[in-house]
Amino acid sequence: MTTSTPRRPGARTSGARSLALAAISVGAVAVLFALSLPFLLSSSALSLGARPVQDDPLRGPATVSEGSSADGPTEADGVLPDGATLGDDRYPGISRLDRDLRSALSAAADAMAGDGIRLTITSGWRSAAYQEQLLEEAVGEYGSREQAERWVASPETSLHVAGEAVDVGPWDAATWLEDHGSDYGLCRIYVNEPWHFELRPEAMGGGCPPTYLDPTEDPRLQP
Repeated sequence: MTTSTPRRPGARTSGARSLALAAISVGAVAVLFALSLPFLLSSSALSLGARPVQDDPLRGPATVSEGSSADGPTEADGVLPDGATLGDDRYPGISRLDRDLRSALSAAADAMAGDGIRLTITSGWRSAAYQEQLLEEAVGEYGSREQAERWVASPETSLHVAGEAVDVGPWDAATWLEDHGSDYGLCRIYVNEPWHFELRPEAMGGGCPPTYLDPTEDPRLQP
């Protein structure tokens, strides 16, 4: 007959007690972590230089002063929110566009809406300071002013600063304007900028002129 060694009465109780203590310890750590998490997150955000969220520009423009702020161009300089349309004329980037250009764009927007396409303006009028910053950023990206000016004109020559050019979106709207814009005197100007359009009234009778490869070929932009 096989016999087994009797278990001590306290062994099971001791093991259960140890498990209970371990569970309590883990729970306490979890509670402390949960309580401290908001503080840790806020401290991390401050250390990374996080800034408070601005007013939602789609619900109304934030209060801005004239000119550029220390943080860069603002709506007063022509910065537009995503999805801006010609109707958002509370933004200077829209309201300071040439009147005839806005009228032509409005007629084209109504026509493309019939095809289920919504025209948005990604950039319109810009202040000279805004244009200068864009040029400086392009110099940093492309390595030289010569290369940067293939994409961004100087404040002295930019048609955006004059309020006579727009960058449009989305892609299907730009494509629609490429195909039908001449009916409204709207022309794509540069091969490398399919989003950039200007008013060329003579195009309504004879079509748009040939495009330049990039802005450096445009005689209007030469110093």
